[in-house]
Amino acid sequence: MVSTGSTDEFDWDALQEAAVRVSHRAYAPYSHYPVGAAGVADDGRVVVGCNVENAAYGVVLCAECGMVSSLHATGGGRLTHVVCVNGAGDVIMPCGRCRQILWENGGAELQLMTAHGVRRMAEVLPDAFGPEDLEAVDGA
Repeated sequence: MVSTGSTDEFDWDALQEAAVRVSHRAYAPYSHYPVGAAGVADDGRVVVGCNVENAAYGVVLCAECGMVSSLHATGGGRLTHVVCVNGAGDVIMPCGRCRQILWENGGAELQLMTAHGVRRMAEVLPDAFGPEDLEAVDGA
């Protein structure tokens, strides 16, 4: 279990290790680029995901997608902290699609470990499009 306290108290090493462990389960026979993602839900659960490739490249599932699916499959909630790693265990940045998925499931305050340190999603995906944008035109 990782602490969900302030950024200074949060155990990023434990979360990164969870991402490394799940990266070893990735199915990456085409790119040979395994990815693992680990996050903490607002109730303290650790959720993980790994990339799953497909011969039809466009239907590849990113590790972050698997992690968010795990979030919802195990009770829902909001993500508070996330880290993604490659097969060597290096911290990597989520792709644009996955940044949007992280925004939807964690919001502006989600803490993301990057190669340049911890950043809020509002920094990683400024001016993001989210549910409130759809609500603004609902019924219009």
